[in-house]
Amino acid sequence: MKKYSIGIDLGGTKILFALVDKSSGKIINFVKKKTKKENGKKNISKKLVEGIEELLDICKVSKDEISSIGVGAAGQIDRKKGIIIGAPNLDCFDFNIKEFLYKYFNLPVFIGNDVETAAMGEQKFGAGKGCDDFVCVFVGTGIGSSIIKNGKIIYGATGTAGEIGHIAVDLNGRACACGAHGCLEAYASRSAIEKRIEGALKKGRKSVISDFLEDGKSIKSSMIQKSIEREDELVIQCVTEAAEYLSGGIASVINFINPEMIILGGGLIDAVDYFYQKTIKLARTKSLPVPAEKIIFKKAQLGDFSGVIGAAFLEENQL
Repeated sequence: MKKYSIGIDLGGTKILFALVDKSSGKIINFVKKKTKKENGKKNISKKLVEGIEELLDICKVSKDEISSIGVGAAGQIDRKKGIIIGAPNLDCFDFNIKEFLYKYFNLPVFIGNDVETAAMGEQKFGAGKGCDDFVCVFVGTGIGSSIIKNGKIIYGATGTAGEIGHIAVDLNGRACACGAHGCLEAYASRSAIEKRIEGALKKGRKSVISDFLEDGKSIKSSMIQKSIEREDELVIQCVTEAAEYLSGGIASVINFINPEMIILGGGLIDAVDYFYQKTIKLARTKSLPVPAEKIIFKKAQLGDFSGVIGAAFLEENQL
């Protein structure tokens, strides 16, 4: 068996590339690039090639030692054909990553949803190890989830099961990147919090987050955390609102699927503990009493690397 796989986590804010030791799940080395979703498919194609070539160069390994390339991508995926069907947060549609990367690197390529691969990573080496019944929810640029039942990922009839970010929380609500209105993602993601803060600042609200902002740059999770540490009223208000909505979505999952455990991860969860603690506290109060008492909440343990580690093992699930 070949020793390594390349795992790629293709998200709305960043693309993470890692060489993964298949025997242990250890990261040998990694490369990180900003996504910059402008120009969609063309830009992402360029970044993918650059990232893999840079990774191979710094790791000093030959392609003969690598069994596959695995990609976890935000959006709706055709796993069999290796196509990103639609990823609004990447401005990327009908992109055959499998065909594209195989032409460049002549290695088997496997593709899955980004939270699906994160769930696989957490199941093998992280918070989900030893648990065969959990739902993984990741909150960042968007909100995604994956369902593990009896140790297996539930894909659904069209392969799109787990799109918690697109459950409707307000039928006449805010516009979502997917084209619908009132999706959970439009209320509880980092992007949603960012829009609420920016809107309030434009209306004249004062906030210490202004001290961290650079012209033309987006609000990062670390800025939100720093503002909370300084007890900023506006930021706490916007984050609390997001936690209210996310907890409602998670309570619906608990009531409907009744998993043993919920694993929460992603940039916002990792950086802003207030958001995590507020969300799980509220989710318990909004769930039915019996599942609320039994449900286990955990933070993802692999951090940024959940997705790349899971992606490196996609070939095991898809062969």
